[in-house]
Amino acid sequence: MNNPVSTVLIIDDEAHIREFLRAAFELEGFAVQEAVNVASGLRSATLTPPDLVILDLGLPDGDGIEVISQLRRWSSVPIIVLTVRSREREKVTLLELGADDYVVKPFGIGELIARVRAVLRPRQIPGRMDPVVKSGSLEVNLATRAATVESKRLVLGPKEYLVLQILAQNIGKVVTRQQIMKHAWGTSQLDNTHYLRIVVRKLRKKIEVDSTRPRILLTELGVGYRLAS
Repeated sequence: MNNPVSTVLIIDDEAHIREFLRAAFELEGFAVQEAVNVASGLRSATLTPPDLVILDLGLPDGDGIEVISQLRRWSSVPIIVLTVRSREREKVTLLELGADDYVVKPFGIGELIARVRAVLRPRQIPGRMDPVVKSGSLEVNLATRAATVESKRLVLGPKEYLVLQILAQNIGKVVTRQQIMKHAWGTSQLDNTHYLRIVVRKLRKKIEVDSTRPRILLTELGVGYRLAS
């Protein structure tokens, strides 16, 4: 039996961008829907719910952030934002509002497709996620709360595991510092992000071949961290 085709909704007012993305996604086996503004994007997402939304922020009838806010009232569909905005605070805001990831323009289609695969992976089997998450030589078993590198069991402190856990649960996706702090330390410590930096430094010494040049636990400058997929 063939796997069902995933549908991507592209919301962008620039025709050449939509054409470029349509060709790339169809080549990857996706069905493609298009919308040119906030209103048509929300209408399309409501009438024919997609499996993924690719969203440009600069739309003619409003900010793409409005699309995120509206969709998150009723839908958990993955949203990847295309943005020229490079300010760290704006990136964090996008993720906190409910975007799953972002790609800064100009971008390579290979990078975008990799981000798409990462956000879709946990949803390929509805209601299930493989308890064993792999990133390079690292394996995290979310069921047994164990982690190994090259099959060797890691000795992790409670905070180290909690940080690794939330990154593994979102493998391939950026997780903001605030999201990690809330998960590992609770809401009372949200401003003490130096705790997180210390734990990340310890984790890298345990999971990276060269902790000064990480390939597994990656930094998204000014935003948070990502476990390489």
